[in-house]
Amino acid sequence: MRIIGGKYRGRVLSAFKGKDVRPTSDRAKEALFNILSPEIFGANVLDLFCGSGSIGLEAISRGADFVVFNDISAESLAILRKNLALLRMDAKIYNLDYRALLERLEVTFDIIYVDPPYQSNYGEDALKQISKRKLLNTGGIAILESDKPFEGEIENLVKYDERKYGIAYLTFFTPD
Repeated sequence: MRIIGGKYRGRVLSAFKGKDVRPTSDRAKEALFNILSPEIFGANVLDLFCGSGSIGLEAISRGADFVVFNDISAESLAILRKNLALLRMDAKIYNLDYRALLERLEVTFDIIYVDPPYQSNYGEDALKQISKRKLLNTGGIAILESDKPFEGEIENLVKYDERKYGIAYLTFFTPD
C-alpha cells in the first residue's frame, strides 16, 4: 500500500497482514483521486470506515485541509497512527461505530468516503444518516465503495456516477 500522488507520493504505508481486510486497490484509489482532483485541495474529508487510512492519507497528501478518520477496529487505527507518524501528519481519529460518529459530528464535509465491510448494509445506512444530518456540504461528494452496483435512492442525495474497478464499485452522490 502506498501514497499515489501529492506531497507524499510514493511513500510506502504500513498495511494489514493476511487477507481478512480488503484495502482499496491502488487502481481504484488512483481513479478515485483523478475524479476528485478538482475538489480535494482545501477540502474537509471524512474517511468513515478508514481501515489503515489509505484514502484519508491520500487526501492529505493531495492538499485536503482537514481529515477525520473513523473505524471501529482498534487494530486498524493502530496501523493508521503508525502511518500518520511515518508521514508526520496530524488528524482527528475516532474509534466509534459509524452511527455513533455520524450522530456526534459537529462539522460538515466536502468529501465523505464510505467503505464499509462488503456484505453489510452499513453503506446505505451511513449515506442515509449523512443526508439526514446534512453532513455533506452543498456541492460536496459522498462516495460509496461496494462490491455491487448501488440500487435504490437516498433521500436528498443524487447518485450521479458509478464506476467499477476490479471487484469494487465506486458510486458518487451529491446533495440535491
